[in-house]
Amino acid sequence: MLYYLFEYLDKTMDVPGTGVFQYITFRSALAIILSLMISTIYGKKIINFLRNQQVGETVRELGLQGQNEKAGTPTMGGLIIIIATLIPVILLTKLNNIYIILLIVTTLWMGTIGFIDDYIKIFKKDKQGLKGIFKVIGQVGLGLIVGSVLYFHPGVTVREKTVTTVNQTENVISQTPIEHKSTTTTIPFTKNNELDYAKFIEWTGEGYENWAWLIFIPIVIFIITAVSNGANLTDGIDGLAAGTSAISVLALGIFTFVSGNVILSGYLNIMYIPNSGEMTVFISAFVGALIGFLWYNSYPASVFMGDTGSLTIGGIIAVLAISVRKEMLLPVLCAIFFAENLSVIMQVSYFKYTKKRFGEGKRIFLMSPLHHHYQKKGYHESKIVTRFWIVAILLAIVSIVTLKLR
Repeated sequence: MLYYLFEYLDKTMDVPGTGVFQYITFRSALAIILSLMISTIYGKKIINFLRNQQVGETVRELGLQGQNEKAGTPTMGGLIIIIATLIPVILLTKLNNIYIILLIVTTLWMGTIGFIDDYIKIFKKDKQGLKGIFKVIGQVGLGLIVGSVLYFHPGVTVREKTVTTVNQTENVISQTPIEHKSTTTTIPFTKNNELDYAKFIEWTGEGYENWAWLIFIPIVIFIITAVSNGANLTDGIDGLAAGTSAISVLALGIFTFVSGNVILSGYLNIMYIPNSGEMTVFISAFVGALIGFLWYNSYPASVFMGDTGSLTIGGIIAVLAISVRKEMLLPVLCAIFFAENLSVIMQVSYFKYTKKRFGEGKRIFLMSPLHHHYQKKGYHESKIVTRFWIVAILLAIVSIVTLKLR
């Protein structure tokens, strides 16, 4: 809203200094400062409200060191992240930008699913929370919306090439950029690093491009479901999910900024995605909210994010990566989420297999998800979190390097 106010003041009244709001970098800086202030200053008030409402964590007995000390700690702290993200976004972004609209919908959609799950656990005294099938339905529903909008909306285009024309009369060569709909994405670590999902159905014959949504939308659904579940599983010890997510989102912010800048994208020889640079402001607000939340979530945590926060984080990261055509980097950039997911799948599958085969279930890890395995080995959770953060930083650096490493 402030963006439109200052745009009006600049163009209509020519007020000095108001034109600075046209710059994404300036608004991004304001967004991260504002979100940090909201999450740190008002975060305490939200935590006190949750404590007064007796919105406390019910901790299951898992035999982990210091586990019982966390019983009663306020949860649903993801509300802090959501509020601290959306307020700067509403104030500082172009609200008619299709990418911003998608990210706001994602935040509210996944936040609502997580909130319902936390509500059932706390107030209905059901430790299982929202049934898994309903979570999946919600994630699939969001994937359908995001995939359909990114595929069909006319405002979602890419610029991959230019058309060269020669004016023989004036002896002038001109290059015209072509923006068009595309299901092309980026493959990391390869020289010719672009893949068109439509190529998977090329065998169907002429006009196959019109049916590319049959491939694209299911891929979007899978990515959103996988990443949101990965973030949910990572949220198991103080500061782990928020810290690793902030690092990953910051890297995505770099991708978003260069992909939305025609000069930088041309220099780096990557796809220019018109209007996508506006997501940088959203990312700045989101990073500020995550860092501000860490003020209270670092060990020993004063609040847990709950599914309200973890599902929202995962959904936002997935939509950001898909929008900027970097979803194939997620196994690298979000390898911690991937490892947490994989550890659970391996543990459950191996246990069922050995129980069926030998009559007694065996385990690969001492406990899953992966961070609990290290807790069982005797590592303090602060050490686990710090080392996971270091790994996340290394993964982010490797991901950023792919801009030129092909």
